[in-house]
Amino acid sequence: MVIQKKELILLLKPYYWVNIILTCSYVFCKKTDIVCQYIFSSTEKTCELDAKELEILLFLMIVVMIRTRKAGSVTMLAYLSSSFLYTKGANLLLWFYADVRFGLFFTAIIIVVSLCLPEPTYSGPENVLYFRSLATLEEALKENKQNTVWLVCFYTVWNPTCANFAPIFSQLSVQYDTKYLKFGKIDISRYPDAAIKYNISDSSLSRQLPTVIMFKNGVEELRRPTYDSKGKIFKFFFTEPNFKAVFDLNNVYNQCKLADKKKNSDEEETLKTNKKEKKT
Repeated sequence: MVIQKKELILLLKPYYWVNIILTCSYVFCKKTDIVCQYIFSSTEKTCELDAKELEILLFLMIVVMIRTRKAGSVTMLAYLSSSFLYTKGANLLLWFYADVRFGLFFTAIIIVVSLCLPEPTYSGPENVLYFRSLATLEEALKENKQNTVWLVCFYTVWNPTCANFAPIFSQLSVQYDTKYLKFGKIDISRYPDAAIKYNISDSSLSRQLPTVIMFKNGVEELRRPTYDSKGKIFKFFFTEPNFKAVFDLNNVYNQCKLADKKKNSDEEETLKTNKKEKKT
């Protein structure tokens, strides 16, 4: 797991520290004597974790480790975001186990927090075109065929891996901005016909989210994650180094810049020729 200074600053946002508090709420209340005696005085619970509570916490640790690994969470914020759902769920079970009233109160807090503090989204610069239908995507691919490379991300707003990859994709769209290298996104939960067209599953258990397809001259050239003839999905970790390497972004970018220079020089030559013809 990679920890960067900018991520430590982002941790100050209410979404993260409030969810961290909810994640640690039960264990904190149990292991802090004054708080424990005040909260659990009306119940039969002691201030020590019993076997059932330890089982729930152990199960939580296993689930978080497995799910975050499958999601490809390699940064601290991505790891936290993908684990909050499971940690809050475990705390909910623990509070209900202690007392139904506590469980209902914790449920109300979770609902209020989820409504008032949604997960922060990337708000930096980007050069990404958001397609509003399959038709607009296909139209863009047809209109920009010659020498044009499209990187199109098929995503859903509710998928943690898509959310983690979104800022990387946006930053790359700025870093590799050139006339013949274009970045686009389409939400397949809103436009499922795009998912059907490009054989991408948008189910909650899908291992194809997100899917990025590289189109060259309007034709699919490469995609990640990919699958074999039997439909087996090959997992791909959407980190910036992986993405750059697999899609060979540096070379693609240089080729697109050369194509742009060539077109500009050809246009200049045409203008010079036309001026000469007019003079004669």
